[in-house]
Amino acid sequence: MARQIKGVDTVKIFDLIQQLKQPNLESLASIYVILGQQDYLQRQIREGFIHLIPADEKTMNYASYDMDTTPLAVALDDAMSAPFFGEHRIVIIENPLFLSGETKKQKPDHDIEGLIHYLEHPEPTTTLIFFAPYAKLDARKKVTKRLKKAAEFVEINQLDERQIKAYVQNDIKRTGYSIEPNALAELLQRTDADLTLMMAELPKLELYCLGTKQIDLSAVDDLVTKTLTQNVFDLVNDVLSHNTKASVTLYRQLLEAKEEPLKINAILIGQFRLLIQVKVLSQEGYSQGSLASALKVHPYRIKLALQMQKKFNLTDLNQAYLGLVDVETKMKSSQTDPELLFELFMTRFVDNRVVNH
Repeated sequence: MARQIKGVDTVKIFDLIQQLKQPNLESLASIYVILGQQDYLQRQIREGFIHLIPADEKTMNYASYDMDTTPLAVALDDAMSAPFFGEHRIVIIENPLFLSGETKKQKPDHDIEGLIHYLEHPEPTTTLIFFAPYAKLDARKKVTKRLKKAAEFVEINQLDERQIKAYVQNDIKRTGYSIEPNALAELLQRTDADLTLMMAELPKLELYCLGTKQIDLSAVDDLVTKTLTQNVFDLVNDVLSHNTKASVTLYRQLLEAKEEPLKINAILIGQFRLLIQVKVLSQEGYSQGSLASALKVHPYRIKLALQMQKKFNLTDLNQAYLGLVDVETKMKSSQTDPELLFELFMTRFVDNRVVNH
């Protein structure tokens, strides 16, 4: 009987990936839906399913179909075929937009009724896997309702800080390493709690710490570069601290790193908007979880915003936000140097603070 895993724990995801590394085809469900936008986990699970088919059988018994370019009926015909010179067939369906609530229509005509029929009578020697890189499916659609009854759902959409840490620690432990708590916290911060980025950093961290098998804070400091978002987070703190020298220096460094001025400014505006929203709503009693849900923002970003907004008043947040909106307008409507515009913004912002205090 199919079962649905909602808000699946990272330990369960890790177990699924490990299970797929074992050549036990009898334990597979007939249909899976891998739902969510965590690229790293999507890739790990996809590779796990692919590796279940022996290399000499892959040509005949494994296929992947992109619904952006291939009609669904082609994939279903393959799924209904018996395995050729093997025991099992793996068929992967990518980008099944017809399961989502998006209004954009895919170019190929898709045989949805044919899929519904297949869900009622799946081929026992085939495992059909839908990789749906969406936040959610459209629960109102008939095909989605049938799919929920027939398939095993694995939701990897938005992992919280605890789940991300658990997954990373599991993987590090599996390779015979350990990571110090402060190093893990710094890695989390420098990558914006993005699991894909964190996992991409592990190989070089492990190589760097080969002698001790322990990843420490100095290794993370030396090897892991901050993301643009994290640099802008630091810039926000400098701005709100009215530290003109630090703010302008960091802004100049971002420009020297070939970051686009409009992009930097847009992230700054977004961060100040978030701080204002979090400050206002937290005063009305919203918890971290309810803020993440209401604002549709990753829980880790909400956590950082909650910590930061406590240090600053709403007046400063509003003035900084409006000042940066003005900078954006001038960037788009004039040829003024972006660095000069930012320096003028900081000068006015600091002057306003002197006047208001």
